[in-house]
Amino acid sequence: MRFGPIIVKDRQNRDILLRSAEVEDAAILVEYLKKTATETSFLLREPDEAEVPLEKEESFIRWNLESPKDLLLLAFHDGQHVGNCSVSGKGALRRVSHRCELGIALYQRYCGCGIGSVMLETVLEAARSMGYEQAELEVVSDNRNAVLLYEKHGFVKCGLVPNSMRYSDGTYADAILMVKRL
Repeated sequence: MRFGPIIVKDRQNRDILLRSAEVEDAAILVEYLKKTATETSFLLREPDEAEVPLEKEESFIRWNLESPKDLLLLAFHDGQHVGNCSVSGKGALRRVSHRCELGIALYQRYCGCGIGSVMLETVLEAARSMGYEQAELEVVSDNRNAVLLYEKHGFVKCGLVPNSMRYSDGTYADAILMVKRL
């Protein structure tokens, strides 16, 4: 799905540009994967798994742009990419077609500024406009700030996945399943 561009304000009253990813953004998104994988353990990839071929990222962006039920939303401040948020359908089968999954991540230096909140509000509204009735996500249980963000936007905890992630050092992290009716 194509979205934007729109300008929103963060908590510091800075202009944040929100728009759908374009094929030309593939290189910055690959770099983003590498950087965020080293900044936090709350994301799915280990740092050595963040090497995504440019062609694969370009294909992923094209697919999102052409899909009426998926969105890859990018956030920029002063021309700098600061984070992503996505909406993806849970499947094409009618019994699950009303559900979508959300994902969000920011560069660490932009966390706590309200950018995640405005991105989340934006993709929730986009999900409604796409016809989804329920948004779902998983969040690492130790990621307290993210859990609070999701609860602030009406998500409720509905389950726990023990040992959801296994880190390269052999430790594990649980994930909380959260759901919001749209």
